[in-house]
Amino acid sequence: MDDRDLCWLALHLLFHGPSAAARRVAGRFAAVTDVFRAAGPDFEGLRLEPASIEAIVTGRALDRAGSELEKVGRMAYTLLTLANPGYPGYLREIFDPPFVLYCEGDAEALRNPAVAVVGARRPTPYGRAVAEKLAGDLAGRGCVVASGLAAGIDACAHRGALKKGRTVAVLGSGLDVPYPWENRGLHREIAGRGAVVTEFPLGTPPLAENFPVRNRIISGLSLGLVVVEATRKSGSLITAKLALSQDREVMAVPGNVTSELSTGPNGLIRDGARPVASWEDVAEGLPSPWREDLLAWRDEKEENSAASLSPEERRLLDELAVDAALPIDELAERTGFSVSALLALLLGLELKGSVVQRPGKEFQRRM
Repeated sequence: MDDRDLCWLALHLLFHGPSAAARRVAGRFAAVTDVFRAAGPDFEGLRLEPASIEAIVTGRALDRAGSELEKVGRMAYTLLTLANPGYPGYLREIFDPPFVLYCEGDAEALRNPAVAVVGARRPTPYGRAVAEKLAGDLAGRGCVVASGLAAGIDACAHRGALKKGRTVAVLGSGLDVPYPWENRGLHREIAGRGAVVTEFPLGTPPLAENFPVRNRIISGLSLGLVVVEATRKSGSLITAKLALSQDREVMAVPGNVTSELSTGPNGLIRDGARPVASWEDVAEGLPSPWREDLLAWRDEKEENSAASLSPEERRLLDELAVDAALPIDELAERTGFSVSALLALLLGLELKGSVVQRPGKEFQRRM
């Protein structure tokens, strides 16, 4: 890292991100390094706290940044600042881009814009299936999928993307503070095959106020955002509003009008969001040249997998639903197959990616 990186990190830590005060300071000087060469009078009129000016002038802010940088190095994380050429270009364009991104994993996953898939923390089986299918189809065609690593739709989107490509998770805590705890294994998997990022310094706990702030990064990294299921007061709708303010395409998966989890996406569609039911619908909503590149992709493996199904497997798939999981006993009654035969067929379909098993020996068709 050069001096500019250290100075951006110092500003980031001192002002807790790109606050209004931090932006005033950065706008006063021709280069970020000039901030830390300035004297006290140079900050007049910026409405800063005396302690902030003192930290800059005495060098304490730079010392703190140096200590943070040492910790980042010991943990083998990557630090991307606004001065770094690897900083995501689309994110740089938003009104308040983070001065610093902490990255665990492959920072190359951030170089191209993503498609964000977000939604409810307690989704229906239908929502889980849709999120996983959409994310997998997009990732399998070379698109990076972004989400927030929350329980529910976010986790489904990450898992679906990992099966066929890359994904980026954006945290509301420090990289060294996994949250939610039950997704720590998924966190490690994403870091191994994609990237986990945050603007929050090491050791930052997952405070409630952090998550609306991090949502602007999810949308800022993305060409478009897809809301799968969300209640009327969901954080996903905050992300959708941020995406609109950043001039990103907002899309939503239509849902059952009697379900509370459909009020969010159905309301977005009523207000002009693009309705989507497949990866092609998502692709159609993206700007050029990404739309054309995505639509031109051909997934031969998927076509070959569909062609390889036996008559028995096709018959069983016809009985399975994408919006509900069915118990093995009910499947035996519907199909006339014995339980042992069903288990063998279901195992084969799971390996082909056509079926997912839920707790309690219940099975659901992937979209």
